[in-house]
Amino acid sequence: MISVIIPTLNEAAYLPFLLEALGRQTRRPDEVIVADAGSEDGTPEIAQAWGAQVVRGGRPAVGRNAGARVARGTWLVFLDADVVPRSDFIEKAFQEIKDRRLDIATCLMEPLSPRPTDRVFHEVANGYLLALQWVSPRAPGFCILVRRDLHEAIGGFDETLLLAEDHDYVQRASCRGRFGVLTSVRILVSTRRVEEEGPFSLLLKYLWAEAHVWARRPIRSLPFAYEFGRHRPLQPPEIEAIYEQQNRVPSLDEAP
Repeated sequence: MISVIIPTLNEAAYLPFLLEALGRQTRRPDEVIVADAGSEDGTPEIAQAWGAQVVRGGRPAVGRNAGARVARGTWLVFLDADVVPRSDFIEKAFQEIKDRRLDIATCLMEPLSPRPTDRVFHEVANGYLLALQWVSPRAPGFCILVRRDLHEAIGGFDETLLLAEDHDYVQRASCRGRFGVLTSVRILVSTRRVEEEGPFSLLLKYLWAEAHVWARRPIRSLPFAYEFGRHRPLQPPEIEAIYEQQNRVPSLDEAP
């Protein structure tokens, strides 16, 4: 049984695309749980209209843990509201998990953007995930698949962390189970933070966080703003990009 858990705060623009994509899966999740942190834009009502269970959330780590507590699945799939999986994502992901006998996994990413610079940035990030998977595991919080018993064994996400709680989670989990980066699937991810903050500013923040991860210094305070749930509305070109890339079948040389 597979439970999808989505932490949200004011995600009325993106959430319908994710919920629609989950409904189109060749292997549908058995339940979808939205852990909402007090949205003021109708996010909980949208989730309920799509048949999702809504629970009280908080920051991403808090919301993920809250969703996991009520989940019934033996597998938990943590997704952020601004990702869009293609229709065969769950089927292919779990086939690879079974073949590789993984207990926790993440996957490669693909930007919801036509800009070459965004594609380069995400390919570099993909290479980084692959290179470190056996040495110092990393997993972006927008896509983590994990056995429920492993999640419970490590006590879930550390809710005291303000950043890099996803990397902390998979590093602790990889000490008790087998971790891997899936290469049979990619998940479409929003580039809204890049567009809002600028690539250079955002890169500096990520490098700062990475330095703390390597030094094993938990991030419980931030010297910069990194808000959750404060994003500009979706623009028509972005909506078109979601539909175009969601339905596009990768060519042979693009396939992971």
